[in-house]
Amino acid sequence: MRRVISLWLPTFAIDRINHRAYGKSQANPSGKTIDKPLATITCAHGGQRITAVNSAAQAVGIVPKQSLADARTLYPSLTVHQADPTADLKALNILREICERYTPWVAIDTFGNTPSNVSLWNTGLWLNITGCAHLFGSEEALLEDLFYLLKNIGYQARAGLASTPGAAWALARYKTDPQTKLWFISNTNEDIRNCIAELPMKGLRLECAIIEGLEGMGLLSIGDLYRIPRAPITRRFGKSVLHRLDQALGDLEESLSPQRGRSTFSKYLAFIDPIGRREDIEAALNRLVVSLCTDLEQANQGARRLVLTLYRVDKSTGKVQISTSQPRRDPTHLSMLFREKLEIIDPGLGIDAIVLSASETNPLKVRQTGLNTNSIAEQTENVIKLLDRLVSRLGSDNVTRLEPVERHLPELASREVSTASIPSGVKQDWRRPTHCPSRPLQLLVHPLRIDVIAEIPDGPPFLFYWQNHQRRVIAAEGPERITPEWWLIRGNMWKTKPLNNDVRDYYRVEDKDGKRYWLYREGLYHPDNHPTWYIHGFFA
Repeated sequence: MRRVISLWLPTFAIDRINHRAYGKSQANPSGKTIDKPLATITCAHGGQRITAVNSAAQAVGIVPKQSLADARTLYPSLTVHQADPTADLKALNILREICERYTPWVAIDTFGNTPSNVSLWNTGLWLNITGCAHLFGSEEALLEDLFYLLKNIGYQARAGLASTPGAAWALARYKTDPQTKLWFISNTNEDIRNCIAELPMKGLRLECAIIEGLEGMGLLSIGDLYRIPRAPITRRFGKSVLHRLDQALGDLEESLSPQRGRSTFSKYLAFIDPIGRREDIEAALNRLVVSLCTDLEQANQGARRLVLTLYRVDKSTGKVQISTSQPRRDPTHLSMLFREKLEIIDPGLGIDAIVLSASETNPLKVRQTGLNTNSIAEQTENVIKLLDRLVSRLGSDNVTRLEPVERHLPELASREVSTASIPSGVKQDWRRPTHCPSRPLQLLVHPLRIDVIAEIPDGPPFLFYWQNHQRRVIAAEGPERITPEWWLIRGNMWKTKPLNNDVRDYYRVEDKDGKRYWLYREGLYHPDNHPTWYIHGFFA
């Protein structure tokens, strides 16, 4: 028998603001439940209107779609926040993924998202738990575990469980109570008819205009439809009323499609007996990686991000994620990246199943390789593999590369970016300007000021002091003048400010020990203003 949970989240938008789904927020620094009236607002119909409220606001008469002015009349010190549907949907998708620990068939309840009935009052999820309840002991135990989880996250919820989605939806909203009964279970198909008979017409998920018409005829509860002929109802209100009624009673099938946030490239492996040894986990991982790479090859795709999820016997999960700098489908390389992270996984009492998913993929076509194993392509491949291993061990933020920037000043001509940000198939071009003088092998992040003696004020250095030693210059080449970026100075567009905005004259000098330096004089000579000298880099 089919079993469906309708999980209703009546104050979801407010709960998200209070707790941000995972702890504290600016609106609720302590992480505790806020018991004062709170609402979200948006601009609609020529003014600001309420979109969602918490329980305290409902208690004083504030409801969704009410104008903010009317709400302030009921409660002058009402706390309001701007509605953010995008953030709400993102948080709801996160919750949907969390609920997949109970069943793989989880979907967002989209009823109410129509132009004529826009309200967060109907926010919820569908969970098809057919064949899943025995893993928790019973349906009651599954619901207890679900509500314990929601309470820890910070979401208020109610639920209905029945053999049809329509009945479960109605029971969750009109057969439960936030104080005494958070969920209601209809055990059999025959029980549904009696359970929903006394519920209001709103429980059939009908449009507001149809509900008003039915109530105008004296049909206030769902059970009132049992006792009247069907033909007059169809002629008066169309097929939707009886269509919804038949779906709720189970006379008409209503399908639910699970929403998948993950990629279609996914492999699953379950075990007859739980495993816990490192060798067994690696063997299962290798099997999944080979199978997944075969699917990727058939689709001409390569993985950029892979997630390994391990399901323990105590219903908890562990996750390991790896990223690659370029699309990959080499089983040996991918397995190696995973093995370096498996040691952080605690198998607990044992692992029942593992799932390997490619959460991000990019096109990757077959390439023709040459016979020369020392080719540039082979060397590049080895560097990419090294980058992947470093990122796997140290983290993407700790492995960086330099990216060229169109700037004149040497210290601003490049920037550090994460290796994970390398776009697939894009080659960063370090173009060298025509007739550009040589540049030092080592460039200081910030030029260091030094003392210099020159034979003439605007000539090359004769000697300078570096690291408490006097360096005598025996050869000098220059100057190479770099002027300030006036177009950025005028618009005050500096993102990284240099030491000064004066003209720089660079010299390549060599001391008597054969060491070569990159020095520059900042500013032009003037009797009242002597320029300063800096060391900026070192040549080989």
